[in-house]
Amino acid sequence: MRRIRPRRSPAVPLLIAVWAGAAAVLWLWWNNTPSIADNNSRILNAGRITGLLAGYLMALVVLQMARVPALERRVGSDRVARWHAMTGRYTICLVLAHLFLTMWGYALQSGKGLGGIVQQTVDSVNQLPDMGKAAIGTGLLVLIGFISVGWLRRLIPYDTWYHVHLLTYAAVFLTFWHQLSTGNDFAVEPVAKTVWYGLYGSVTALVVWYRILSPIRLNLKHRMRVQAVIEETPGIVSVLISGRKLHRMGAEAGQFFRWRFLAPGMRFSSHPYSLSAAPRPNMLRITVKAIGDHSSALRDLEPGTRVWAEGPYGALTAGKRSRGKVLLVAGGVGITPMRALFETLPGASGDLTLLYRANTTQDLALWDELAAISKQRGARLMYAVNSPEGERPDISAESLRRKLPDIDHHDVFMCGPPGFAQEVYAALRGAGVPARRIHHESFEM
Repeated sequence: MRRIRPRRSPAVPLLIAVWAGAAAVLWLWWNNTPSIADNNSRILNAGRITGLLAGYLMALVVLQMARVPALERRVGSDRVARWHAMTGRYTICLVLAHLFLTMWGYALQSGKGLGGIVQQTVDSVNQLPDMGKAAIGTGLLVLIGFISVGWLRRLIPYDTWYHVHLLTYAAVFLTFWHQLSTGNDFAVEPVAKTVWYGLYGSVTALVVWYRILSPIRLNLKHRMRVQAVIEETPGIVSVLISGRKLHRMGAEAGQFFRWRFLAPGMRFSSHPYSLSAAPRPNMLRITVKAIGDHSSALRDLEPGTRVWAEGPYGALTAGKRSRGKVLLVAGGVGITPMRALFETLPGASGDLTLLYRANTTQDLALWDELAAISKQRGARLMYAVNSPEGERPDISAESLRRKLPDIDHHDVFMCGPPGFAQEVYAALRGAGVPARRIHHESFEM
């Protein structure tokens, strides 16, 4: 039970492959650039390379949205989401630079100067093949990038942001064709054109398989329905989901699904919720705090409601473990994946410790279950709540070392709000826990 075989993340090889692809794009540009002697050539060739790199990154943006298991379950959904956001920002910047530089270069060729860029853009859209579609796609990319800005995204309902974000697929499709019809590099290099088709074709196949066909297959096979809704504490409910052979879905403790409940007003909403118990052959459970319209509506679900799920996703599993002793840290409703791991992580008596942070003892959801698991497994269970005067408990490097003198020899799994996670991470690092043994996954994506 205590044999430890940590799964190595493929993040580093993947990043090396990404940079190798970017280097190949640069080589293609350089190989087909005869001269950049004059100012106009410099501007046009700068437009070419920004366009080529933008086209390459667009394929990566879509790949990062494809829910490929090697990324979602090995690298981690939150890390892939950060990659996607960063790649999207670079893509939009490169697209806008490509548009500006190319139109500026064309304007100079026509004797219009810098002030003629707008007219040159209009002429190019009207005259060049596939430029109309590219213009629409560029507009969609800018719109998606704008609503993804942090402060604006927080003002927009999650479902609105999510569905607008799906227009990325349309934007990439619309901008793809002008790359081949107007791109000189693909006209003079048939092999490059074939590779470009292969890149976009492979990414499209992954999206179709993992975003469409795999969820259809999963839900037709397991036929999930709501069995019951149980109130755990005020504002927190558990939803029991029945189905066929659910243990064969490949889900592990610590993972999550994207859930869609086919009830009135919820059919078009899909949200990520973690499993709060290990998968059973005929039962899954999620435990959710009411913090929005979707999560608040879960308490009113009727037994028998059909459930559509996508997943499992997430890398916060036993495969991350590299040490015999483990500390689990949960903040608020972040207890859900920690409770599942507390139940299932292999370990001898005394190997596992769970620290549960909440505002009050009434907010300690699933506490009776945690106590029973602790007693059965010989694990340690601690909680940290505010004092009657509202004073926050001390979770510092010193307090952690007092509770666990050998904490620097532990693996740590944690889940909770971003501010809480940052506070605990700093305390753990101060207590001597190496960063590679602190495992955290955020589901705000």
